[in-house]
Amino acid sequence: MLGPVLLAAARSDSIRRIVAAAPVTRPVVDRFVAGEALAPAMETVRSLTDAGKRVTLDHLGEDITERSEALGNRDAYLRLVEALAGTDLGDRAEMSVKLSAFGLGLADGGEDLAFENVLAVVEAAAEAGTTVTLDAEDHTTIDSMLAVLAELRKRYPQTGVVVQSYLYRTEDDCRALAGAGSRVRLVKGAYDEPASVAYQSKHEVDRAYVRCLKTLMAGKGYPMVGSHDPRMVALAEELAVRNGRKSDEYEFQMLYGIRTEEQSRLVADGRRMRVYVPYGTDWYGYFMRRLAERPANVGFFLRSLVTRG
Repeated sequence: MLGPVLLAAARSDSIRRIVAAAPVTRPVVDRFVAGEALAPAMETVRSLTDAGKRVTLDHLGEDITERSEALGNRDAYLRLVEALAGTDLGDRAEMSVKLSAFGLGLADGGEDLAFENVLAVVEAAAEAGTTVTLDAEDHTTIDSMLAVLAELRKRYPQTGVVVQSYLYRTEDDCRALAGAGSRVRLVKGAYDEPASVAYQSKHEVDRAYVRCLKTLMAGKGYPMVGSHDPRMVALAEELAVRNGRKSDEYEFQMLYGIRTEEQSRLVADGRRMRVYVPYGTDWYGYFMRRLAERPANVGFFLRSLVTRG
């Protein structure tokens, strides 16, 4: 029951102000967010890659309401590309983008604006030798996201995409996206979706994740297993063997600050492990979704409130 409450709070400006002003918040946010500026985020990137991990960087910002904000988010990603171009990391450090941050939700020409903005970032990333993955958001954006993906992949087939197993449609999407060259990150989902479009119980979401994972592993694309669930990690390894996949033909992805020991174990076992590293000042929505996903995260935050408040 707590999850939907926290997801609703993620869209509340009044709760945002309260949480942001609490003295305890910053140290807890730092567990999940690699700083508010590019410099500390790049320090985190180097630390993780030195430990054998890969990264995908997300400049936080979504649900913007002004065209100027969309352009500002585009420019932030272009600065990130420039920073990555000065490293020797290649696609070991890629980027994740939310099209809502680039203007998708704007009433007047939002989809065209989002495409123009993300195209500029994808082009720059390709020149820098890295890649971009389109992050999934709530169900109302999925058709637009997949349309943008299809256009981008005509020129930049390495462009990745995220799908969410809790949506009923995702099994069909996985079948459509499992072709050669397609990079697909499978996650369970982190938005408050109605029963008309999404599974509501954890058991149903998990079963859907397994079905989607089987489809992607049996396909000709490059599956990116976005899960902290030990059962899904073990199943992915089993399916990789069953489908004759080498260790460089799929990867695991986990969030910065969550299950770091498991991340290191996978690297030590010769697996590709990519860490999702968010940074930026607009951290609130991301932070609240992380609390909603796992009761342990909520407990961590509440214990901090008690001990520091």
